[in-house]
Amino acid sequence: MSGPDRLIDVSLDDSGLPAPTPEIEQERRVAIFDLLEDNQFRIPARDGQPEPRGPFRLDLSIQDRRLVFAVAAEDGAPVAAFHLSLSPFRQVVRDYFQICEAYFDAVKRLPPAQIEAIDMGRRGIHNEGARILAERLEGKVVTDHDTARRLFTLICVLHFKG
Repeated sequence: MSGPDRLIDVSLDDSGLPAPTPEIEQERRVAIFDLLEDNQFRIPARDGQPEPRGPFRLDLSIQDRRLVFAVAAEDGAPVAAFHLSLSPFRQVVRDYFQICEAYFDAVKRLPPAQIEAIDMGRRGIHNEGARILAERLEGKVVTDHDTARRLFTLICVLHFKG
């Protein structure tokens, strides 16, 4: 995707977190790759200021038990920072990890029909996480559903406790 309303770089500050499992690391790599391949990310005008022009760089982190979106311009100049409460995400992230664990286990030992049923549940929880994220970013960032889904995956990676 080209144009200004997009992310061109995404980084996660996962310092202080345990090393991810191979499955979590794979989810992270795929989410970042897919996100950079195709995304919509625009910061609307706020507080009488003009709308910042992209493309943007995004650094996601958890600081003081808050999710931080630090957005910079292509040249690295800070554009905006959003601090979101983690509370609305806790249950859906917990559910997502539980169903992912069931999915990764199922892939090893269950027939395709059962794997597909678990995967449908996983997608449903993932969609719910994306919906919550889009709701929390309302007025701060304009994005599409697929971008919100991929960002939710990265939020889950930051919640990983080993």
